[in-house]
Amino acid sequence: MILRLAATSLFATAFGFPGLAAVASAPANFVDAGPSVSTPLQPLYRIDSDGSVTLRVCYNWSCARTENITFTATDLTRVKTLMSICAGTTLHDRLQRVRIGIWQMELLAEKYQPLLANDQAINDFEVGIEGRTDCVDNASNSTAYLNILRDIGELRGWAIASPRVRKRFDVNAVHWTAVLIDTQSGIAWSVDSWYRPNGHLPMVMPLRSWLEEKKAWQPPFACMNSTPRAIDQLCHEQRFDGLKPAASTRQRYNSRRVFHPASSN
Repeated sequence: MILRLAATSLFATAFGFPGLAAVASAPANFVDAGPSVSTPLQPLYRIDSDGSVTLRVCYNWSCARTENITFTATDLTRVKTLMSICAGTTLHDRLQRVRIGIWQMELLAEKYQPLLANDQAINDFEVGIEGRTDCVDNASNSTAYLNILRDIGELRGWAIASPRVRKRFDVNAVHWTAVLIDTQSGIAWSVDSWYRPNGHLPMVMPLRSWLEEKKAWQPPFACMNSTPRAIDQLCHEQRFDGLKPAASTRQRYNSRRVFHPASSN
């Protein structure tokens, strides 16, 4: 059994990437986060010997509510199967694997806490809605999902950094994102789930561009953040050995309109 309160991978610490911290040991049991927080929570999860994972998820803005839910081994096998559809080694395909993983982990969270289905893109239209998520919730949850995906062997070539913030002291524009490091190039990437409702593909872009407030839905990043009707259409390389992809790989992506606010969260 693996029990972790993790912020990053040990690889990141060993190689000295900026903004990374060491993995810490978790307490023996899960503790509620208490009142709302202003910074993302460190991941708290447990991988059991049967392959299931129990983790803490945040919602209702700034982790005002936290809940411990369990993903079964079967759940995680499906996630791994869908991620494997983008089997290419190009940066594009590797980023799409990450996007698929976060999307599917969010859907699992929604499966076990249906209130998360009420979440909407950004915060403008969800005041008072149970299950809403802001950037603190999303950065907390996405970082937890990334840690779990790493530990089940699905983030080869990536290291996990602590969440990053921009405009920390501007109450109307402060915004957090989860962060990955490409271990091949050392480049940091933002993995930002806030611009779409829970259970949707996140936005990815170089962290430097994210900090400069570039738009992930605009060129040159738009091609990395497509929302096609089927998972395999995300990938440049489709490896099905001459066979049509299974029905699950043709899972329809519910592409609700993405709102592009003038300010961040």
